[in-house]
Amino acid sequence: MKLGIHFMNFTHPDGGAALRAAVGDTAVVADQAGLDLFTAMDHWFQMEHFQTAYEPMLEGYSVLSFVAAKTERLRLGLLVTGVTYRHPGLLAKTVTTLDVLSGGRAMLGIGAAWYEREHLALGVPYPPVAERFERLEEAIQICEQMWSDNDGPYNGKHYQLAETICVPRPLQSPRPPILIGGGGEKKTLRLVAKYADACNLFGSSVADVRHKLEVLRGHCDAEGRDYDAISKTIIGRLNPDDPAAFLREMEEYAALGVDLVELAPAMPDPVGYVTMLGEKIVGPLAEIG
Repeated sequence: MKLGIHFMNFTHPDGGAALRAAVGDTAVVADQAGLDLFTAMDHWFQMEHFQTAYEPMLEGYSVLSFVAAKTERLRLGLLVTGVTYRHPGLLAKTVTTLDVLSGGRAMLGIGAAWYEREHLALGVPYPPVAERFERLEEAIQICEQMWSDNDGPYNGKHYQLAETICVPRPLQSPRPPILIGGGGEKKTLRLVAKYADACNLFGSSVADVRHKLEVLRGHCDAEGRDYDAISKTIIGRLNPDDPAAFLREMEEYAALGVDLVELAPAMPDPVGYVTMLGEKIVGPLAEIG
């Protein structure tokens, strides 16, 4: 089982000037400690159910570009890009650029978007949920086309592209992996079955994840997709004082087919948190599954 870090807390007691070292040093330690994945959020305001909208938040692809320059092996992605925030053609180019400059380490994490306040505050259109899912499917199709040999037009319901030229191509072949985030059983997991290389679920409980994966398997059967070809990932929780309990829980998730868990490093010492993961978690976790 693999381990990733999800850098979601940018509230440092020393303010914004401390974030360069906090993010960069954490990524370097994660890279050296054998973690597999570094993700950031795709938000413009901090999530209100975590802190407040007035807490610090950095733009996600800028964070990943910074991390790419400081690391050698970590895979890099957002958990997850909101489909409403970037035109799909430009999104494909952004992820391509990250893939080229990172040496082939980019992942497209994408979802239907949900944070209405930041849309309205910053003047970003926020269509109804059904339309957002239509746009999500079209965005994935556009990215796939831009990462293929087809540089012709794309004519969808919501997006029309005269040409889908993307030069240089991503380094990864046939394209960067696509992860779709969320556990919606009717739409999100259907899109996972149809398009994604990976899914990401909240590790709220083993029973809940088991149910979501059973739903995903059903969608895979309907789409004629190999269920086992999709990587199953979760966002987990760790009590640093009881790593053994965390590892026991991960054994249960691994039995369901989960192959990667992400943890969020804590402020004000994310470097220390990830150092602890390298010393106590990475090795034992790798033996699970």
